[in-house]
Amino acid sequence: MKTIPSLLAAGATGAPAIAAPGRKPTSYAALRALAARTVEDLNAMGIGRGDRVAIVLNNGPEMAAAFMSIASACATAPLNPGYRHDEFEFYLGDLQPKALVIDAGCPSPSREVAASLSIPIVELRGEKTAVAGTFRLETSLRGKAASPGPAQPDDDALLLHTSGTTSRPKLVPLLQRNLTASAANISRVLALTPDDTCLNIMPLFHIHGLVAGVLSSVAAGAQTCCSPGFNALRFFHWFDEVRPTWWTGVPAMHRAILERSARHPESLKQHRLRLIRSSSASLRPALMASIEKTFNVPVIESYGMTEAAHQMASNPLPPSPRKPGSVGRAAGPEIAIMGEGGRLLPAGDSGEIVIRGPNVFEGYASNPDANAAAFTNGWFRTGDQGLFDEEGYLRINGRLKEMINRGGEKVAPIEVDTVLLEHPAVQLALTFALPHESLGEQVAAAIVVREGKTVTERELREFASKRLAHYKVPHKFVFVKELPRGPTGKLQRIGLAQKLGLAS
Repeated sequence: MKTIPSLLAAGATGAPAIAAPGRKPTSYAALRALAARTVEDLNAMGIGRGDRVAIVLNNGPEMAAAFMSIASACATAPLNPGYRHDEFEFYLGDLQPKALVIDAGCPSPSREVAASLSIPIVELRGEKTAVAGTFRLETSLRGKAASPGPAQPDDDALLLHTSGTTSRPKLVPLLQRNLTASAANISRVLALTPDDTCLNIMPLFHIHGLVAGVLSSVAAGAQTCCSPGFNALRFFHWFDEVRPTWWTGVPAMHRAILERSARHPESLKQHRLRLIRSSSASLRPALMASIEKTFNVPVIESYGMTEAAHQMASNPLPPSPRKPGSVGRAAGPEIAIMGEGGRLLPAGDSGEIVIRGPNVFEGYASNPDANAAAFTNGWFRTGDQGLFDEEGYLRINGRLKEMINRGGEKVAPIEVDTVLLEHPAVQLALTFALPHESLGEQVAAAIVVREGKTVTERELREFASKRLAHYKVPHKFVFVKELPRGPTGKLQRIGLAQKLGLAS
């Protein structure tokens, strides 16, 4: 299965494919028919293989079905519906899509931006039926596609931008075969079968939700139930109704669910979960233990990034050991640790995590300088620092660009975070670099204190001093009500000193 159309073909005819709370599911047969019709409709608009279509749709079954159906014909570029005018200006300008697909009647600023860039609009209208995921496309756009028909393995399927925290966002083109390889890897690691149901709470403009939340289930002929977006207050209502066998999310989501779990003792007794998956940010070992104790299922921490079509490593299912603080073993691509001069390092040595394999992209779009820096001897350089233990489990020390250089002494922020999070009064901790006149950088930490608890800067410094080398102990603590996060809940460490007004 090397294309999304071939992935869709795997599901049993009458088996449920895409569902939503309160709605009947779309079967695999109906989803295949919808995808085939969408290919024909897009071809009649002059859109085919190799062309780009931007998508601005809210989370839900229509977004999941539209992504797979449109990607069966051309390259998709899902965008965050919450973007502002200037953000749409950048992303649509960079993508130069042949059309923008948007919810019918949705008053998004993307409409005005598309008009200014002469990008035709195609409205997606959900069918007036209780069946989840069905839609039709409406537009006056007509033309003849240069390359009609269903997508092929080497066609672009998905285009996503990197976060751009330290530079201009780079455009990542993922091929059909990249996506299907990653979907198959996740499905295999989690041992998914047609009897499984994923409750998707991840945004569907992000690689995590698209590949782990949707495509991995399709690869197994299983069902994905698409929520309208994460909502901790609604989670257990969906949980009881859908009765999922698993869900995937980021630690912030898991924490919010855990905090509300005590209010739902019956849900905890009657569920049919097999596992809970965590990715896209580091999972605190204590949080992992609390979730496993509460739900009585394994928490599977995984490691992914956009350039790898999501998954790179994963902890295994029982009876194999899960290692808290580790992202597990290679789970798809080859993974190695690279040192100076492109030398691959042995287990136990720390260096840059590099990958290669069928799910790994071939390079950033129209960016030869970035590609020259990103690949060495055929290995993609992730920018993460880590090491393998003797059993082949990978531990990540942090982003290389996030490392704090305190007068020549390198400090991994994630190591300091882990220690600070052990303090009973600390809800969240984010260690970051603070500019320093003589040292270059000094260690600082932003702290969110648990409700009903108190702690002082001196108490935290003494606590950290007993567990860390002196140069790793934060010189400054900043107490905040919340920490900055990206659209998927990932904490934003880079630039935090500026955001807090601490950098001159």
